[in-house]
Amino acid sequence: MAIIDCDVHQGNGTASILAGDDSVFTFSIHGAKNFPFRKEASDLDMELPDGTGDDAYLEALERGLAETLDRSRPDFAVYLAGADPWMDDRLGRLAVTKRGLQERDRQVLETLKREGIPVAVAMAGGYGRVIADTVDIHFQTVKTAVELFR
Repeated sequence: MAIIDCDVHQGNGTASILAGDDSVFTFSIHGAKNFPFRKEASDLDMELPDGTGDDAYLEALERGLAETLDRSRPDFAVYLAGADPWMDDRLGRLAVTKRGLQERDRQVLETLKREGIPVAVAMAGGYGRVIADTVDIHFQTVKTAVELFR
């Protein structure tokens, strides 16, 4: 099993709980300087600098996703689709656009589908200045999943 954690905050709880459990591979892509300030060690951590935008985010995600699948060969995945990497998130500190987040969802879900890996999607994070923006980001995640897995 693999956990693909795309919340802007490191998946420290997951990393701590599953440390030493070789049956679950934990991958977290998150803001390097964001909470928690003391990070746990995931199986794979991709730490991004403040202000990271679409291109750098998606490139790091692509590398991390490929490494995760190569190293873990999972039979199941859990995808945490955080809305908080968004550029107008009050706590996010990254600069990913809504379009970039839609591409992130497509990239993760298409890769898992292509590899024949079943996936559970969980909403995560989201502290937009306007709540409707956070809702829209989460809605687009669900819409992308429905379109890909009809």
